[in-house]
Amino acid sequence: MKKADVKIGGEYFATVTNKKVTVRIEAENHNGGWDATNLSTGKKVRIKTAGRLHGLARATVTPATETPASETRARKRVEKKTNDNAGGEKKLSCVKAALKVLTDSGEPMNSQEMITAMVDAGLWESPGGKTPHATLYSAILRDMKRGDESRFVKTERGRFTARA
Repeated sequence: MKKADVKIGGEYFATVTNKKVTVRIEAENHNGGWDATNLSTGKKVRIKTAGRLHGLARATVTPATETPASETRARKRVEKKTNDNAGGEKKLSCVKAALKVLTDSGEPMNSQEMITAMVDAGLWESPGGKTPHATLYSAILRDMKRGDESRFVKTERGRFTARA
């Protein structure tokens, strides 16, 4: 882009910390360049050259019926949060779901068996990690460092039960 094409109040795609983000130009900086706001984080940034700008992100003038992009994003975040909790039940953490599975089964299990049982019972779902069993095992070992306050008991190598 060229310096002459940049308008105060306009929203542009810009490179900020090696990422392409949308910024709103707030004012011209007295040292050169522009003061802007990163619309994804809300932080103030300084755009030193027009070369950092990669074109208009959207039209700068919106009709009265249209809402600004920042309000739309905020509304979508609120809708997503309400949709996630639409069932009224809060999802269990991996450790709490494992504790419930161990309490229900009453027999020692290893972390892979616990993950399988948690998913089958619908108590917990992996957010996409490759080794959720290793994460669960590590979390149980950290919990066991609390000594007598731990919620888990190690029965044998790699097998745990819930503390009575």
